[in-house]
Amino acid sequence: MEVWLSILVGILFTAGVYLLLHRDFVKLIIGIVIISNATALFIFAAGRIVREEAPIIENEEALPQLEAFADPVPQALILTALVISFGIQAFALTLFKKLYDMPGIEEIDDLKK
Repeated sequence: MEVWLSILVGILFTAGVYLLLHRDFVKLIIGIVIISNATALFIFAAGRIVREEAPIIENEEALPQLEAFADPVPQALILTALVISFGIQAFALTLFKKLYDMPGIEEIDDLKK
């Protein structure tokens, strides 16, 4: 499962960087969204994917094997990363809407004029 998730993360990063290199504002925003989702998937895959038990240890004397639990820290980091990525996406959409309202600006190269 982690191998397929790693391949998916690589494909998403590649597609996101490809879209970031375009000169169109819409493709730039889509690239930002794809890269932020790829980052969340990368952190999720780094925390191990385990479906057996929740990471709650009730009796400390009888510690179970830690391989049966997923690491909860990356999952908490994903929530933070999602909130930050939504903020960046909202800021980028607002910024690019302002740019579209300006006459004569349709691509990034038009900003140099």
